[in-house]
Amino acid sequence: MMYVSPPSLKETCVEFICDNLRYLCEAVPNPEAHSDGITSNHELRLVFKDPDVFIHDDLSERLLRTLCVKGKLSDCALSLFHPELTRLRSVSIPNAHRLTKDGLRILKGHKITDLEICGLQFTPNDLITCLGEWTLHNLRTLNVSRSTFSDGSRQCVMIALSKLKSLQALDVSGTEFNRHALDIVIEDLPLLESLDISSTRVDDITPLRKCKDRLKHLSMYNLKYIKVQACDEVLLELSELRTLDVSEEKESYSFDIFIPGAVKMVSFLYHPHTLPNLTSLDLSGKLDLKRRELLNFLQYHKNLKFLGLLHLDLCQEECFTNTKHPDYSPDLQIGGVANEEQILCSLRKYINRPMYVQKCLYNLFRLTQTFPDVRIDIVQLVLEGMENHPSTFLVQISATACLYNLTKGELGAKIHTSILARVVRLCLMAMNTFPNHYQLQKNTLLTLCSDRILQDVPIDRFNTARLVLDCLCSFEDSSMNRMSVAICSILAAKISTAETSKLGAEPKYMQKLLRLVRTKKDARTVDITMKFTLSALWNLTDESPTTCSVFLNVGGLPLFVEVLKTFPGEATVETKVLGLINNIAEVPSLRKILLEPQFISILRGLLHSKQIDVSYFAAGIMAHLAAEGIPAWEECDIKREQVLKELGDVVLNWVPPEGEMVAYRSFCPFISLLSCEAPQVQLWAVWAIHHVCTKNPARYCPMLEADNGAVMIEELLNGTNVDPRVMDICREIRHLFRIHGSKPPEDVSPEDISTRNTMPPKKGKEGTRGQKQIVEENQETLKFYRMMVLGANGVFVAATLIFFDLFSFFNIAMLVMTSLTYFACLYFMSYMARASYNEKNQVIDSGVDLNMEGGIAEHVKDMMILTSGSQLLSLISNYFWLLMLLAPGRGMWFLWKNILSPYFFQAAPEQPESGHNDELRILT
Repeated sequence: MMYVSPPSLKETCVEFICDNLRYLCEAVPNPEAHSDGITSNHELRLVFKDPDVFIHDDLSERLLRTLCVKGKLSDCALSLFHPELTRLRSVSIPNAHRLTKDGLRILKGHKITDLEICGLQFTPNDLITCLGEWTLHNLRTLNVSRSTFSDGSRQCVMIALSKLKSLQALDVSGTEFNRHALDIVIEDLPLLESLDISSTRVDDITPLRKCKDRLKHLSMYNLKYIKVQACDEVLLELSELRTLDVSEEKESYSFDIFIPGAVKMVSFLYHPHTLPNLTSLDLSGKLDLKRRELLNFLQYHKNLKFLGLLHLDLCQEECFTNTKHPDYSPDLQIGGVANEEQILCSLRKYINRPMYVQKCLYNLFRLTQTFPDVRIDIVQLVLEGMENHPSTFLVQISATACLYNLTKGELGAKIHTSILARVVRLCLMAMNTFPNHYQLQKNTLLTLCSDRILQDVPIDRFNTARLVLDCLCSFEDSSMNRMSVAICSILAAKISTAETSKLGAEPKYMQKLLRLVRTKKDARTVDITMKFTLSALWNLTDESPTTCSVFLNVGGLPLFVEVLKTFPGEATVETKVLGLINNIAEVPSLRKILLEPQFISILRGLLHSKQIDVSYFAAGIMAHLAAEGIPAWEECDIKREQVLKELGDVVLNWVPPEGEMVAYRSFCPFISLLSCEAPQVQLWAVWAIHHVCTKNPARYCPMLEADNGAVMIEELLNGTNVDPRVMDICREIRHLFRIHGSKPPEDVSPEDISTRNTMPPKKGKEGTRGQKQIVEENQETLKFYRMMVLGANGVFVAATLIFFDLFSFFNIAMLVMTSLTYFACLYFMSYMARASYNEKNQVIDSGVDLNMEGGIAEHVKDMMILTSGSQLLSLISNYFWLLMLLAPGRGMWFLWKNILSPYFFQAAPEQPESGHNDELRILT
């Protein structure tokens, strides 16, 4: 589903107003601050700057709710809804914890028929005083759930509610509402037909008998204080009920066993002829239900459309899951976890109940592992659950695990960027809320580690990079390290210089990244983690003197010199290391630190590298150091003139590569070099400018003009003492500029456009391809082991043919066995590493990373190493073939450690309903 319907004009306008209140509105004196003899704390109120603005009721109601959902609704924002400017009839404020009585007095001037205002920090008695007379006489629905009833006297609160004579629906769930309050409400509200007393202190529902002929909807979810046995009989008398909810959550009150005589309120099931008009029945969490009684009750209630059985094994019954069962009803929706249909129904029904949402997501996770196609409907439900319960850990960890399965690989390529942006935003909120939980952080990294998300989706890249770096510093895990540095290497190339400086200014980030480099250097390993770490450091230091200084202060330069010595000829490592040092050389105040004889000697060697990328960056460093002038080189044992000659000779011998070696965000580092007196320095600068302008003129020619580079080129062309070779390249640059300089960058690819601003992309390995890197590493690994296998077999055959009897039965049998082992291992690794490509030949799914520490590929590689070692050692003695027994021995050890031992010695299992047992484990 790459396409989604655009938001309506009305929705777009509401979103714009919410996001730009301070530009569209202004504060003016509030003439009602002292009206009615009451002094208000709000001397000012908001009005639209345009005096002719008036918002009709539907748009006003949308604007009010959207402000609340976005967390922007305060007393000041509420003052915008003055009756002279807006109209409110149906008011919805899901979270009113920031509002005061003074702010809510704005409602007095509106004629309200439906009022939802949850989470009040004062009593409904005070709320009633904020409503006008018309509203008091005509209000039909009132929702004050999660509010407080405890500040004033109960009698006053109930007397205030009793004024609402036209009230038809009342929701007081999650409050201190009690039996006395229930009695007063039932007595004084003659039109009441819908009542929600879930999670209240009501311990006796016998007052409901007074409204048995008119009560149609009754919700008593988690009503744990019921003690009066007669309450069961009350339900039998409510013959007009259409919906009944008596569900509960055991986890929310584990000490309910100490409530003496708690009534289950399910005895109506033993009287199947009762409640004849019932269309919705919720029994979730009622563990004492009997299968026979429930099924018998359903036989007499064919009009039932919904049956809640979450947390109950009864949802697994065939009559609810098997469409061919004689008692199966396609019109009856079941809330449970037996199959996908039940889980999705439960998520929609119970989206505001965190324990139910967590239970659904836990069971949904098992299903998402095998979804063959993208499921936008499920993604939206998971995201809604995350939004509704941002501080509930079990919901967040289950949701992040589901989202990874729903967006990974090819599935993510079929999801619209707006939905993926929402996925990332909520995952980042979870990371920020639970920074110390390993599995949740890992789930989020798995989701973020996607080229589509990092390259194409409009996300807050700076915040993402910051949270990922925090995660990197918090956990010592090889797979998390690999994902973290991969994400950072890409994001660091796409955020502004000011933002990279903020990240780089944190010494803990730099120290962690350098620690990873040192670990790989000491192990003499160049893997994907090493390459991503070097890319991240390169991009973080780009045009950021602050980050460069931090790098030097924590000992980065000596480490990078050691890396160059440890991996000579490793072009990928040398390019990234020199790219970072080039960033340092661009900072004039830091150049003297690089003028060390040992480093200059290494640099001179790399200057002559056959890899043009390596030679290019080595030359760039030399050019910046040489630009410091003769005095700066006086303390260096190597002569500046000698270095300049080598620099000029190398640049003149370069053959321009087919592709663009590096992406720059500006030409500022080159401008100062153009004014240097040394022609070799100028030569490198103009060669670099010409190279990028040739490869991507639409981007770089306008940039050259913006950075005043075109003027500098003209000055060189008009100069008298300019080197002819420099002038030749300058003429070619001027020709390119005249063609492309004033044109907009029409052919700039999406990867080149930052979603945060319009600045050119950063220098460095911009758009580092995580999937592509893995594919390349896998190919190198397979090539290495193929060569190892061919070498081992070749040596064995040649040595046996010359010194032994190759055609003996034993030697042929062992040769066949080893060959089959090699073939099986290589085929298995090739199958795991099989990559998927789209129509543009871009990598969608890299397959399994064969170099991942602790992965199954490690065991396969160990098997090939053991086989080849045994095969070669058998040339000394056939007894060495016995080493092959280590393979089944190791297999038995893993079988015992991971399966048999936990099975025989595991602790007694806890109840499956316990939320703490539902923690998900996603393994990379």
